[in-house]
Amino acid sequence: MAKKRDFVDLSDLSGKEISRLISLAGKIKKSPAKYSRKLSGKTLLMFFEKPSLRTRVSFEVGMEKMGGHAIYYDIANSPMGKGETISDTARTASRYVDIILARLYRHEDILEFSKNSTVPVINALTNYSHPCQIVADLLAIKEKRGKLKGLKLCYLGDGNNNVTHSLLVGCAKVGISVSVACPEGEEYSPKKQVLYIASHEGVKTGSEISVTSDPKEALREADIVVTDSWMSYHIPKEAQEERVKIFAPYQVDLKKMSLAKKGAIFLHCLPAKRGMEVTGDVID
Repeated sequence: MAKKRDFVDLSDLSGKEISRLISLAGKIKKSPAKYSRKLSGKTLLMFFEKPSLRTRVSFEVGMEKMGGHAIYYDIANSPMGKGETISDTARTASRYVDIILARLYRHEDILEFSKNSTVPVINALTNYSHPCQIVADLLAIKEKRGKLKGLKLCYLGDGNNNVTHSLLVGCAKVGISVSVACPEGEEYSPKKQVLYIASHEGVKTGSEISVTSDPKEALREADIVVTDSWMSYHIPKEAQEERVKIFAPYQVDLKKMSLAKKGAIFLHCLPAKRGMEVTGDVID
């Protein structure tokens, strides 16, 4: 019996495995009818602690289009973590379904799920990692640019978030250089262990990893420009005014896009706050 594989963090996959995922996704997208029964009889159980629109819809539609079935489960109405441990929930759910997806606040919780589940576990987002988003982004980049290796991606904004972390690791593994521009200080910078992993992978693929507080420097020669919300789910509303002041120099507007390569593409994982991390004319 083959050992189960989870999709929890991009650091768990090799560059070749990520490239194969992207290639397969492209084939499914081009010829969906060929894969319409690939998940026939399979059930995906989706645990949602964090709210979602795109994640829920995309996974439900994906399962449906490939012949499977998805069950949405709101953790707010669940005993998980309250009257029952995560390990017990994972063990029990594994007996009913074929795949488990979890969109959670704490990365430690998805690791606990993975450790105790006997079926594959997919990380649909934690405070540390967002692997599905980045594989989708890499597919979009390959479709728009025709390649991955040798490109440069610039991230502007909050460097200490799940999208930045997964971009750093995922891009480094497939040969894309990454330049992060964020405010100075540990609170806003990518975690050191992520930078270590990305830099180590970059040596193997020829991609350069850098962090600066200067947006102009980061944007130079960028093929892709990425940002994310300044107000992630875990940030209290009362912090917004101060964070807007801190991150204002990193807003992606037309002037900043002009500093990147001509024809550079813009990516945002959404939902976006227009007029904050990105202006309407850029995102449209």
